[in-house]
Amino acid sequence: MSTPLDLEARAHSEHAQSLRLWLRLLTCSQLVEKRVRTGLREQFDTTLPRFDLMAQLERHPEGLKMKELSHRLMVTGGNVTGITDQLVGEGLVERMAVDGDRRAFLVRLTPRGHQQFADMARQHEDWIVEAFEGLSPREIDGLHKLLGKVKQHQLALNQRQADTADSE
Repeated sequence: MSTPLDLEARAHSEHAQSLRLWLRLLTCSQLVEKRVRTGLREQFDTTLPRFDLMAQLERHPEGLKMKELSHRLMVTGGNVTGITDQLVGEGLVERMAVDGDRRAFLVRLTPRGHQQFADMARQHEDWIVEAFEGLSPREIDGLHKLLGKVKQHQLALNQRQADTADSE
C-alpha cells in the first residue's frame, strides 16, 4: 500500500531534524484541517471560513464591526463581506447600524445562527478529539507543553525582529 505524498515526503535524511519536524507539523495540521473541512461540507453544507466567522461572533454576542471581523480572521474586508452576505441571506447573522458611524455595521449571530453554530462546534470538537485519539492523555499533555515552548520562543524571536525593525 502506498502512502499519499505530503509535505513530509519533501524531507530527506540529510535535512535538519528541525526541518523534518516542521514538515511533520504542517502535514498533521493539513490532514486535520482536511477532515474538518470535509465534515463541515458534508454534515452542515458549510465551509471552514463560514465556521470561523461564526466562531468569532459566538465569542462576542454583542457583535463585531466588519473591520474587527476582518482583523480577527486575518482576511480582507471583501472576504468578510461576502461570507457575511451569505450568512445574512440564510438568517444566521444580522447586520446592525453603529450609532454615530453611518459607514460601519455591527454583525452578530441570530438565535438561529447561535443554534447552528452550537451544533457545528460540538461536531468540530469531536473531530479534533478524534484526531488525537492515537495519543495517551500524558502524550497529549507533553506535546502541548513542548509546542508551548516552541510558541514562546517564536514570540520572543518575533519581538526581537520587531524591535530591530523599529530601531532602524
